[in-house]
Formats: sequence, C-alpha cells, structure tokens
Amino acid sequence: MKIRPESSDQYDQLKKILEPLPSLAVAFSGGVDSSLLLAAAVDALGGRVVALTADSPVHPAREIRTAIATGSLLNARHVLVRTDEMDQSAFRANTPDRCYICKKIIFKRLMAVAADLGIAHLAHGVNRDDFNDYRPGLRAAAEMQVMAPLVDAGLSKADIRRLAKARGLPNWNRPAMACLASRIPYDTALSHSLLARVEAAERVLEDLGLRGGRVRCHGDVARIELPAGEAMARVLSAECRSQLVQGVKTAGFTYVALDLEGYRQGSMNAPLEPRDDV
Repeated sequence: MKIRPESSDQYDQLKKILEPLPSLAVAFSGGVDSSLLLAAAVDALGGRVVALTADSPVHPAREIRTAIATGSLLNARHVLVRTDEMDQSAFRANTPDRCYICKKIIFKRLMAVAADLGIAHLAHGVNRDDFNDYRPGLRAAAEMQVMAPLVDAGLSKADIRRLAKARGLPNWNRPAMACLASRIPYDTALSHSLLARVEAAERVLEDLGLRGGRVRCHGDVARIELPAGEAMARVLSAECRSQLVQGVKTAGFTYVALDLEGYRQGSMNAPLEPRDDV
C-alpha cells in the first residue's frame, strides 16, 4: 500500500534503515508503534519478516486478539510466543526494576524463537518520546542489542500516529497500552488473580466506551484514570457511573474511585520521583 505523499519522506527513511537487513523479527504488541514498524518491515523486506507476540497473563487477552488481527491485515507471518514472566520470582516481586526484568525475559525468549526461525535480528517499537518516562525496559533492550528503528528514524509518537494513518493502519489513533503489571504499585507482589481482576475491570471501561482509561489497583480500591474530555465527562452521568461501579465491583474490587487528575502515563512511577516539599 502506498503512503500519502506528505508522509513519504519519513516512512522512506524508516524503510531505508530496514532494507539492508537480511531478515527481521518484530516484537509485536499490536499497538500503533509496533504496527507501523511491522508495516514498514513488510514493505521493505517482504517475506523475510516475522512478527513475534509475547503471550502471557500480563498481556490482556483483547490485546493479543488485536495483534493477531493487525498482523493478518498486514499479511505478516505471525507467531504467538508463550512467555513465562509470572514464573519468575524476581518479576513477581514487582520492584521498580520490574520492567527491566520483564523485558530481559521476553527478549531472551523472542530471540530464541527468532534464531530457531533463522531470523537474524530482533527489533522493538520504542519511539523517541519513550525516553521521557521511567522505562527500565529500554536498558534491557540496549543490553541485548534489540534494534530500535523508530528511534533511529527520529520518530516521535505524533509522527508514528500520522504515518500509521497515512499507511492506512486502523489502529493509528488507538490509545497506548501497557502490561497489566503496570497497574499495580511497586513492591506489591503480583499474582494471576490480581492481574485478572485488573483486566476484568478495564474490560468494563472499554465496554462502556471509556477509551484510554486505566484501573490502578490499590488493594480493594480501584483508582480509575480517564483521559480528560469526553470520557471524564461521560463517567459523571448517573447511568454510566452506576454501570461502571457495578462492573468494577463485580470484577473483584470493594471500592471504586475516580482520579481527578485523569490519565497520566506512568503515574505509578510517582513514588520514585523526588518531592519538592522535602
């Protein structure tokens, strides 16, 4: 598929970065970043590309289904790879280095699968803006020499959404997602039941059309973050609020709280940030 002329220069630059590679595996979540990377890789390398999607309890089932559908749309070879983060005590401990531990586990597994398939390189969909947040997983990627073509092309999140739209990707404006473990405060041990509770509660938000929201788990309290604007306004209506409260309680929470600050990327990192009043 041809990309719109106004976006062709950046997209061509991305393809030029990929074209010299003999083969490539893309760590593919189905989000807009890895989708654009996979699209460019397919356009640049054709059948020498495989999409690898980590499949584990820390990834919502809906996200896996989205990844499958998007990979099929791009006519990409796609392999679901079962990963074992929750089998690792260091990951379950949920320390501030959790993302580093997780990415080391996932990338090691994806690299092994790629090697078995005769694929020379692994790339992930990190973008330029990701370096503005606390993301220890980026350190794992650098240590393991996982390629970052979107960064090499100088692409921001806004660039990626614009290019994805021009490329005709249906998820170009899809809200960013992160693994379910990111909803749990650091040093709170992770369990399958805890992750399932969060996933069920966030499914309620999505079913109510409250896109881009998060359910942060604080014991029996579900702290709901919603993007400013329509979603925040809608939840204040009596009908929507009633359905939300009932659904989240059914998911396993005792109390349902609305965070008046709204959705903030990486809000669970707040305890790690220095305070001005001390």
